[in-house]
Amino acid sequence: MINIKNLQEYYRQDRIIISIHAQERLRQRGIKQKDIKNCILSGEIIEQYPDDFPFPSCLIFGYSICGSVLHVVASDEGTAGRIITAYYPNKGKFEDDMKTRKEHRQ
Repeated sequence: MINIKNLQEYYRQDRIIISIHAQERLRQRGIKQKDIKNCILSGEIIEQYPDDFPFPSCLIFGYSICGSVLHVVASDEGTAGRIITAYYPNKGKFEDDMKTRKEHRQ
């Protein structure tokens, strides 16, 4: 399982990679790199994805610089972290706490 402290330390040591996919998504969504950093440094892991390839990843709940709830998907590659994507969560998929996924109702 990924530990948020490891990702925070990677940020402090400037060992975070932002994937090409993430760079494009950040641009499209108006999310700045300082928002990602703020989210990780003050955030918490709310979901773990141990089977992701090539490295396990996790979903981090935190806040942008302006205080908006932000989700960041990141992996721990052992010596560095990688930002996979980031987005502002919506209430259609998450409960009011923006941490808990809504059940798929049929």
